[in-house]
Amino acid sequence: MSNTEDLIREECQGLQSLLLEKNRAYGNSATDPVRIFSKADPEEQIRVRLDDKLSRLVRGQAAGEDVEQDLLGYLVLLRVARKLRQRQLSP
Repeated sequence: MSNTEDLIREECQGLQSLLLEKNRAYGNSATDPVRIFSKADPEEQIRVRLDDKLSRLVRGQAAGEDVEQDLLGYLVLLRVARKLRQRQLSP
């Protein structure tokens, strides 16, 4: 039986794998969106996705998605987008 630390590592590694796999599949769409319709910055777009996921969770309309995993992923991406923006602003 795994201890808590092992389970934390397992969850974090799973999330890392998911994010890297999606980044390879979709490109940097979260941090460098195509912007066909929306002109919102990447951080705002991620916040909208978080709102959508939370709405599905509250309404019980997850439709087979792992909403918790998606939320965790988008929160990580929000932090990444923020760091990328800060790096661009730094001299």
